[in-house]
Amino acid sequence: MTVGRLLLWRHGRTAYNATARLQGQVDIPLDEVGRWQARTAAAAMLARRTPTHVVSSDLGRALETADALARMAGVDVLPDERVRERAFGEWEGLSGAEIGERWPQEYALWRAGGEPARVGAETRQEVARRTARAIEEHAQRLTREDTLVVVSHGAAISSAVAELMGMPADWRALAGMHNAHWAELVPSSSGVQPAWRLAGYNLGPTDASADWNAGPDRTDTREGGSTRDPD
Repeated sequence: MTVGRLLLWRHGRTAYNATARLQGQVDIPLDEVGRWQARTAAAAMLARRTPTHVVSSDLGRALETADALARMAGVDVLPDERVRERAFGEWEGLSGAEIGERWPQEYALWRAGGEPARVGAETRQEVARRTARAIEEHAQRLTREDTLVVVSHGAAISSAVAELMGMPADWRALAGMHNAHWAELVPSSSGVQPAWRLAGYNLGPTDASADWNAGPDRTDTREGGSTRDPD
């Protein structure tokens, strides 16, 4: 591992995020708020760091988010399906209420931190290993002057962070990451374990609007005040 800095960036908002549906590997695009989040967060990231390499999940919402940064930074995006979101099998596209109604025991187990069985979902350990392995492979090709940005997904990023820091797959100390926010990791000294240290988590431009998850503020000229953009 030689990369100087690693940023794991979650994609912007989608319609499923807005309606609290479990996305998994459903290939759903960003919505208008998500596109604004991607542009806004990319500008904020560039104000702090200079990305030299951008790797992205091959799912559309991640690629679109990655493209916002890559165009500003003047670099290419390298897709890698190994940093896709965790697969949730039959649960993908459903709300929590719908899952709880159809799979009450499995859903209760999952909410308590267990692994849902018989629904085709990946385990946390499977996700952690595939994402961390991919990230480490990309990092090994770079120099200590490089900053690698990997655009991925909420569950995939938290699993990858745990694995890269030598924590067990069921480690749940990290809060959920906001859309278009990122984790920042730096390499440990040579021979020191774990190989990565967490320098920041859930980083992003939360002051860009009154409510990041709802999108940009706008000025209502009729009232002369600030109101929420209807999109």
